[in-house]
Amino acid sequence: MQLSKKSRYGLRALIDLASAPQNQYVSLSNIAERGEIPAQFLEQVFASFRRAGLVKALKGPQGGYQLARNPKYITVAEVLEILEGSYRIADEDVSPESRCYAVSETMQERLINPINQAMERFLTELTLEEMKADYQQRLTNGQDMYYI
Repeated sequence: MQLSKKSRYGLRALIDLASAPQNQYVSLSNIAERGEIPAQFLEQVFASFRRAGLVKALKGPQGGYQLARNPKYITVAEVLEILEGSYRIADEDVSPESRCYAVSETMQERLINPINQAMERFLTELTLEEMKADYQQRLTNGQDMYYI
């Protein structure tokens, strides 16, 4: 599995959004600037988040985005599914008619399935709230600064 720029930028932007004061809308330009994310690209990512009901938008001069749900109920798995579809390693072709059936089945059962299961478990347990908390801890250690 490889995290695409789309997923990296999307997660980075959501961590930023989750770090904003509650009920405050944050502009995409501010998120883009803080996260060093191309603004045009971020608009596409947030369109996906909006369609999925992950964020809500407010138009106008004081507008922007905020999370539609508490970050403790948003998992990294959900974010990756919104942006990428499936994040799982593709299954082997285990067709019994294939000459490679035995080796393909071995790879599927001994390698691919365990990796996908471990990845699924990890990503469904890791929440945006946990990512935000880690980020904010690093902020207090002076590794980054968050400005509104």
